[in-house]
Amino acid sequence: MRGAPAAAVPAAYLAVVLLWSTTPLAINWSLPVGGFAFSLFARMGVGLLCALALLQLTGAGFPLRRGVWPAYLVGGGSLFGTLSCVYWGAQFIPSGLISVVFGLSPLVTSIIAAIWLGERALTPVKTLGMALALGGLFVVFGRGEELGGDQAVTGLAVMLLAVLINAMGLVGMKRVGGTTPPLAITAGIMLVSWPLFGLAWWLGDGSLPQQWPSRGVLSILYLGVFGSVLGFGLYYYLMKHLATTTLAMITVLTPLLALLLGHLFNDEVLPPQVWLGAVVICIGLYLNLRGGRADARVLVAEKVG
Repeated sequence: MRGAPAAAVPAAYLAVVLLWSTTPLAINWSLPVGGFAFSLFARMGVGLLCALALLQLTGAGFPLRRGVWPAYLVGGGSLFGTLSCVYWGAQFIPSGLISVVFGLSPLVTSIIAAIWLGERALTPVKTLGMALALGGLFVVFGRGEELGGDQAVTGLAVMLLAVLINAMGLVGMKRVGGTTPPLAITAGIMLVSWPLFGLAWWLGDGSLPQQWPSRGVLSILYLGVFGSVLGFGLYYYLMKHLATTTLAMITVLTPLLALLLGHLFNDEVLPPQVWLGAVVICIGLYLNLRGGRADARVLVAEKVG
């Protein structure tokens, strides 16, 4: 864990799992406030203000030297692309499916990490896990009309694009993240991405909401404060103490919990193939994680030998 306190990393890991499990539902609830572009722009604005305030209160400082800007730019660009796809797709699919699709992040991340970072990606167990997870995805996609028709299939496809962008950003951040504190990284990424979200809103509708439903407003505040500042801060903290694929395995724990929350609190009735596909994806991702551990033991044995 590279010198991190013994309980800090597990606690941060659990917190991120809980935050990511509730984020899809909060996104769905925030959409009525001005549509997806405004709600996303507002969320990032709240998050940026909170991050800057915390930096001021803690005296941590906000580095703006030349060496930190690659991380800000890579993270900000990735965040803009990922969340733009997520919020657009969230208009057409149940909230729980966001986590189900994002469960594929470890698979995509491990392949990209193998190319960019030289990490081993394909062992027999990991290959089996990838095959199962992809099979689970096909089960979810199987009968798109039961998820809302053609628009649901398009929404799922855009979610897959978000997964790819997020995985590329994760691996890119591992390369350029350096030693910048997590909160500063979070603020820098939001500083870069917020104008992009504002431009997207202005080019789209550009008008303020006519109605401000309380649930939607509270969801934006929750996403801005907890889902963005706390969630991203803990995420980049974990990035410094965990391997890329281990960090991405957070998504193994979130799909079924997110589906359950959507069913309980948003009355989302999902066809059986979605639950079956989600279970298969989680099993595949678990095997992918076990394959990564086995691969690590092989590397240790090779070094000892």
